[in-house]
Amino acid sequence: MLMPKRVKYRKQMRGRMTGVAYRGNKVDFGDYGLMALEPGWVDSRQIEAARRAIVRYVRRTGKLWIRIFPDKPVTAKPAETRMGKGKGSVEKWVAVVKPGRVMFEIKGVPEETAREALRLAAYKLSVKTKFVKRIDPISGEEMA
Repeated sequence: MLMPKRVKYRKQMRGRMTGVAYRGNKVDFGDYGLMALEPGWVDSRQIEAARRAIVRYVRRTGKLWIRIFPDKPVTAKPAETRMGKGKGSVEKWVAVVKPGRVMFEIKGVPEETAREALRLAAYKLSVKTKFVKRIDPISGEEMA
């Protein structure tokens, strides 16, 4: 599963997820992508499950890019523990996803295959998504 090798601070505050993604909001590497439509935290387990769903469906053809990385630690205190005594230990790592963020990209497969593979991956994620195509920067038309 994905997680940082090392971090400057072990525990982080939750933060806010307002606004839309200004970075990572276009299909840059592949021909087709999976874009988030709502804000949320995507767990490293969800990313891995989605990756496996895509790879399994396309059967190792084409190329896959994962455009998000879980670099935010989420802490939790054990069940039935009294309040106080400090912050809980790190339970999982999440990627903060804002609306418009392209999370996965795929290239080298037909559109129908890519659409179905990304649909299967979307079931594994905790945010609403949509299928997007690469847009030509000059004409503004879909390239794929």
